[in-house]
Amino acid sequence: MSSESEDTAISTSPRSLYKDPDDGRQRFLLELEFVQCLANPTYIHYLAQNRYFEDEAFIGYLRYLQYWQRPEYAKFIMYPHCLYFLELLQNANFRNSMAHPGNKELVHRQQFYFWKNFKNNRLKHIVSKSQLQAAAATPASVSPPSTPPTTIAVTAPIDPPESSIAVTSSATATVQEISSGVDR
Repeated sequence: MSSESEDTAISTSPRSLYKDPDDGRQRFLLELEFVQCLANPTYIHYLAQNRYFEDEAFIGYLRYLQYWQRPEYAKFIMYPHCLYFLELLQNANFRNSMAHPGNKELVHRQQFYFWKNFKNNRLKHIVSKSQLQAAAATPASVSPPSTPPTTIAVTAPIDPPESSIAVTSSATATVQEISSGVDR
């Protein structure tokens, strides 16, 4: 009877679970690489053209990959647009529209314009927010100065790295572009 009890104990015990030899590092890197590839509209177009978006298992995989939006995983992502496209790929209309070359080009242009203007738009947002906070911090009995500060200097690099812009402000703002031998 002892051999029968051992057989039933073996059959009722959970099967040995798969032990990943590298503790999931390889899977982590593969998923990270795939998610970051989604920042490229041409790659999304490739997936749509080859009918990956018609496979329910692939759609489920895209749903599964949304965990990359959590902060503990998002800190490893170098191309944050991939998270935006991952979110858009949850929508069937977006997946279907990316099969058309015109839509791919439209998305690519919009991404380019975002990158081109992000720094300038962000700087404007930061400056206006700090001005609003400064205005809110001044007491109501004190009137704000009628003239702007006499000098403000900001230097910001522009791509390519050999060019930069210097902005100075007195009564009127002047913009001077300093270039290293490049005529425009």
